[in-house]
Amino acid sequence: METYKAPISVLVVIYTPDLQVLLLERSDHPGYWQSVTGSQLQGETLPQTAAREIAEETGLDATSFLLTNWNLLRKYEIFQEWRWRYAPEVTHNTEHTFGLLVPEPIPVTVSTREHLRYAWFPQQEAVEKVFSWSNAEAIRKLHLTIKT
Repeated sequence: METYKAPISVLVVIYTPDLQVLLLERSDHPGYWQSVTGSQLQGETLPQTAAREIAEETGLDATSFLLTNWNLLRKYEIFQEWRWRYAPEVTHNTEHTFGLLVPEPIPVTVSTREHLRYAWFPQQEAVEKVFSWSNAEAIRKLHLTIKT
C-alpha cells in the first residue's frame, strides 16, 4: 500500500522583532525561496507538525523560542508537479500558518535534502522573494504579530 502525504500542512514564518525573515532556497527548484513548510503526519497536532518541520529544515528547537499559531488557514490547489505526493483524488491542500519569533537573525542548519541555503531578509524583500502567494501574504502580516 502506498503512503501519500496528507493534504494538511503548516507554513512557519521564522522572524525577528525587527521583522527580519528567514527564507530557505528549495533544492528541487533553485531560485524558489520559502519559509518552513511541511505536511502533517498521522497522529500529530498542528503545533507538533510545526515544531518537527522547524527542527528538520533548520535545526532549531521551537521550544527555545516563541511558536505561535496565527489561526490563519488557506486552501489552495496543489501545484501539478507535486501532486504525485498525494492520493490521486487530492487536488487541494489546507495550510495552517505559524510564526516562530527568534531574538535576532541566527545561523541555522538547512536540510540539504530539501534546501540549498538560507538567508535572512527584511520583511518587504522577503515578501518579494518567496514564490508562494500564501507565504507572501503571511509575511505581510508580520506587523500584526509584534506587540508593542
